[in-house]
Amino acid sequence: MDLPVDEWKSYLFQKWSLLPKSIQVTISTAETLSDIFLHSSSLLQSEDEMFLKRLSRGYLVEKDPNAPLFYREKGNKKFQEKDYMGATVLYSKGVSHSRPNTEDISLCYANRSAALFHLGQHETCLKDIIRAQMHGYPERLQPKMMLRQAECLVTLGRLQEASQTIRDLESNFTAKSTLAASQFQILQRTLCRLKMKIQEKENLTETFPAALTKAFEDMDLREENEQISNASSSVSLCTDPFKGRYLIATKDILPGELLVKEGAFVSVLNPGEMPPLQDGLESKWDTRVTHGDFYCHRCLKHTLATVPCDGCSYAKYCSQECMQQAWDLYHSIECSLGGLLLTLGVFCHVALRSTLLARFEDVDKVIRTLCGEISNKDICFPESKNLVQTLSSDLGAESEKNGKTVKTPIPGCGINGKYENNYNAVFNLLPHTENHSPEHKFLCALSVSALCRQLEAASLQTLTAGLKSSQPKAAMAPALCQELHIWGMAMLRHMLQLQCNAQAVTTIQQTGSEENIITNSKQVRLATGIFPVVSLLNHSCSPNTSVSFISTVATIRASEHIGKGQEILHCYGPHASRMGVAERQQKLRSQYFFDCNCPACQNERHRTAAGPRWEAFCCNGCRALMQGDDVLSCGNTSCTEAVSRDHLVSRLQDLQQQVGMARKLLRNGKLERAIQLLLGCQHDAESFLSAEHSVVGEIEDGLAQAYAALGDWQKSATHLQKSLQVVEVRHGPSSVEMGHELFKLAQIFFNGFAIREALNTIQKAEKVLLVHYGPWNDEIQELQKMKSCLLDLPPIPVGPSV
Repeated sequence: MDLPVDEWKSYLFQKWSLLPKSIQVTISTAETLSDIFLHSSSLLQSEDEMFLKRLSRGYLVEKDPNAPLFYREKGNKKFQEKDYMGATVLYSKGVSHSRPNTEDISLCYANRSAALFHLGQHETCLKDIIRAQMHGYPERLQPKMMLRQAECLVTLGRLQEASQTIRDLESNFTAKSTLAASQFQILQRTLCRLKMKIQEKENLTETFPAALTKAFEDMDLREENEQISNASSSVSLCTDPFKGRYLIATKDILPGELLVKEGAFVSVLNPGEMPPLQDGLESKWDTRVTHGDFYCHRCLKHTLATVPCDGCSYAKYCSQECMQQAWDLYHSIECSLGGLLLTLGVFCHVALRSTLLARFEDVDKVIRTLCGEISNKDICFPESKNLVQTLSSDLGAESEKNGKTVKTPIPGCGINGKYENNYNAVFNLLPHTENHSPEHKFLCALSVSALCRQLEAASLQTLTAGLKSSQPKAAMAPALCQELHIWGMAMLRHMLQLQCNAQAVTTIQQTGSEENIITNSKQVRLATGIFPVVSLLNHSCSPNTSVSFISTVATIRASEHIGKGQEILHCYGPHASRMGVAERQQKLRSQYFFDCNCPACQNERHRTAAGPRWEAFCCNGCRALMQGDDVLSCGNTSCTEAVSRDHLVSRLQDLQQQVGMARKLLRNGKLERAIQLLLGCQHDAESFLSAEHSVVGEIEDGLAQAYAALGDWQKSATHLQKSLQVVEVRHGPSSVEMGHELFKLAQIFFNGFAIREALNTIQKAEKVLLVHYGPWNDEIQELQKMKSCLLDLPPIPVGPSV
């Protein structure tokens, strides 16, 4: 969740409502962030802090010495049930609660290595075996784990290492055999089998497949921009008194061209919408699965084998190296505040981490910036009456100095005039202070103030330890209270910035059971980050770019041809293919404080027809689209059909409920019942929904999945092609959604051995997905494997002509 938990929000909103009117007016009319922060934070009482601490204690983020055994036993049950993924997650939770160099952590690592072995994750299994040994895995249990190690090494073709592991194992038996005779015989047989495997592999002639496309061959910008770091030379930074900063094309740009490749200045893993658990034994140790169980808290890399922080149970990483980097950069301060940060929300966490990262730049400059600019009215309220004058002097204007013309850098640019991914650029993102409600500013200010009090209690001296500076520390840093005041105002600024400048870091996850041959996928939000260069892009409800992520790196590609001089546009969320103009306008106005006048919005405002076909009703008699407001009439002038909108909406809701039931049957493997229900839904939909209605597409997609699961590839393809028509109408033929659907159709043709259709669909899917993702994308890699397999097949013999 971005903002604090509901209980804290409700508590502070009530506190606000009980304040004397004069204090509310003082905070509401405060003209600087400094005034907002000081007036609000002075109202934070000890009882407020106690309430917040009670909420924070609901999150179990400390290590519990009793938890590893609990999770290990739960994991063992899953292992026995052959649910190796479930076992892996539970063993990982046990690892997170274990202290370093204890038997608990070594046993959890060893058990997890066994689950990973069964999942075919041999490299990761080996890493866990090494970790178990490093933390003191009991000698009595070593033989079993060393056998697993040898098995992995053989499977991976590392035969010399496998032979050495077997020799070490045999030496250990000879030196001190503590095994019973029956166990010793089993062990000997296993060793013999492994030796034979090694001999067989050594006798085989090694063959190497042709090199695949390099995963990141175009991940680097062809020619980096001299004006903007992490951007292509094809774009330029411009300013406008009313639009602010924006990017335009300096030349014609082709679809798929990489325009921006930027690592997040800061990112925080999204904990999900999981509330803290209530009291009780089962709830004391959480068995629920979150993003934090599968993604590194620093680099967001997907991993089945997380490495926990030594000090808390919440932060987990993909490796020891990532853990150490996080500790050095920010986690040494965050570690003891885990419950509080989860209570205060992701935005507050991002705000804290941004200021912590600022310490690693020129701290003298950062302190000057915070002390000087943070109380500057024009910085807090850049959209004030002085906007044009402010922009004319600050946004790249020229001025006279010592008889020479000097160009003032654009806000966020350094003294060299370059816009870079650094704290200066982050600081200069607009906080839109005057647009936020007084209640929201009060909530943010008191949340930051409470966090500062906790930082003070934990000794804020570490904030300035070991920082880059040209001066001695005593001369560089203000007194403790004054410094807290400065960092607090910086965090408040960042919290207010994030509503308009936060970027959701997303990934594509497969959905459905592992048994499904046909892949379904959905976009999920992994983290919230700040990307200063990406934030330069203005919004369009029908953008000309596509954004994707790998780890914490955002890549922005042209999704269509962009002409020289045209603006580079990004969608902030409300997209013309996903919601109507009224809903988009409301969302953009409430979150981003502007009225959108993009071509998509202008076109829809003047549209008088029945609305988009993907949400349109049709006439039961002649199939023409229905038009109107409360009462819909047939668009065919020769037809007199009329029906109330409420009646059709009620029918649609009933139909959606039926489709949901069919999807549940599909997930539970009850295919025939699901097909019967979906065919009934299909018949019902034909009587009142447009053929391109999104629900019609869902029905056809469900039927395609069901028939694919039954192995009826021809019927599956027929239904998916109907679903494709709906996707094309709604999202467009070159959309990323179209690419995912074409990928599914390629899988169906591939499995149905329809070679010509499969190759044709693979080509179409590759063309679309390459534009949005580049060649490193998982689906593109899979498409290339399918194509290679089909092209390697012997030609189908043709019978003699008659």
